[in-house]
Amino acid sequence: MKVRSQHQGRRLVRFLLFRFRSLPRWFPVPAPLPPVFRPVADEAALSDAMPDARELLLRRMTGVTVVDPATTYIDPRCSIAPGVTLLPGTILRGHTAIGSGCEIGPNAMVRDCIVGKDTTINASQVNESTIGSHTTVGPFTYVRPNCRIGDHCRVGDFVEVKNSVIGDGTKISHLTYVGDSDVGQRVNFGCGTVTTNYDGHKKHRCTIGDDVFLGCNTNLIAPVTVGDRAYTAAGSTVTDDVPDGALAIARARQTNKPGWADRLHSLWKKDK
Repeated sequence: MKVRSQHQGRRLVRFLLFRFRSLPRWFPVPAPLPPVFRPVADEAALSDAMPDARELLLRRMTGVTVVDPATTYIDPRCSIAPGVTLLPGTILRGHTAIGSGCEIGPNAMVRDCIVGKDTTINASQVNESTIGSHTTVGPFTYVRPNCRIGDHCRVGDFVEVKNSVIGDGTKISHLTYVGDSDVGQRVNFGCGTVTTNYDGHKKHRCTIGDDVFLGCNTNLIAPVTVGDRAYTAAGSTVTDDVPDGALAIARARQTNKPGWADRLHSLWKKDK
């Protein structure tokens, strides 16, 4: 029995040695990755390290289309869902989260924002805000901090939004300032609408209900409330609350002076 036990022990040792030598086949050595940390002594060394840093970040993303990696800058704290397209000139900063199906850029900067699914941000800057799904921002839109823009919204060219809530389906197409405002759903902002929220000392809020139509060049002098389904006539300066379903006309009545322009032209001819 003792001789048999020694024989079995030698067989066990040979078996273990064989398995130990086979370990590299069981646990393959991974391919080397770009260096995560690199000493940087000056601005030149930092510039040299940037391409490798961008490459490392892009390799970690799954299912994201980056059209031009050389002109795309992504903060490592960002979260980008599969199916996103990043166009040239895109800059994502801070704790930004981009939902699936979004298209960001060209030339867009998004900082510390949450962006829903299937949203487009084109040539705009968005800061510390939440953007809903199926929403279009830009081109040339400036979203300042503390904004919540809903789903299926349109925030177009040369529009600035600051510290405001924008309800689902609202359209702010162009040349408009919305500051310190609570806006309902399906509101239409005419071109040139301004919420005049600052009196030189304090900021005041505007409240705009659902299904409101604001005519072009409307000034809302805060604090003021525009009720649900209300209209404002183009060129109005609204200083009082507008009831639900009402039309607010706050502009000077037009006066026509017959022949005035012809007499002016006659005077000009006499001066020649």
